Amino acid sequence: MAMSGGSDDGEPMMEMNTTPLIDVMLVLLIMFIITIPVATHAINIDLPAPSDEPPPPDMVDPIVNKIVITPTGEILWNAVPIDGSELVRNLQETLAFAVEPELQFEPDASASYERSALVLNIIKDSGVTKFGFVGNEKYRSFGKE
Repeated sequence: MAMSGGSDDGEPMMEMNTTPLIDVMLVLLIMFIITIPVATHAINIDLPAPSDEPPPPDMVDPIVNKIVITPTGEILWNAVPIDGSELVRNLQETLAFAVEPELQFEPDASASYERSALVLNIIKDSGVTKFGFVGNEKYRSFGKE
C-alpha cells in the first residue's frame, strides 16, 4: 500500500483511509462463517409411534420362526413340513401380531437354489420386516477343501 505523507498546508486530504473498512469487512466475514449452521446429513427412519400402554405380557418376547429348505426341496416351518400356500398364510399370520416375530431362514447346503429363491421371493412379497439368515457360519469352509 502506498502512503502519502500529507502536507501541512491546511488543505483536506483527498484520499479515503480504507483500513477501518477492511477491518470491519473481515470481522463481518468471520461472524458470517461462525453463524453458518454445520451441514448435517440426516437419515429418515420410520420410528414406531410412542404408546403409554405396556405391551401385553405374552408379546414381550417375540416369537422366532425358522424356515429351513431341505436337500429334497421341502419347506420346514419350525420343523413342520409345509407347502407354498401354507407359507404365505403363516407369513400373513405373523404380520397380524402386535410385535412382529423374527423370521430366520436357513437353507441346507445342498438345497435347490431355485427353491430357495422361490421361498425368498414369497417372504419378500409378504412384507415381513424382521428377517435374517442363520446358520451361514457353518458354510465358511464349504468348497475350500
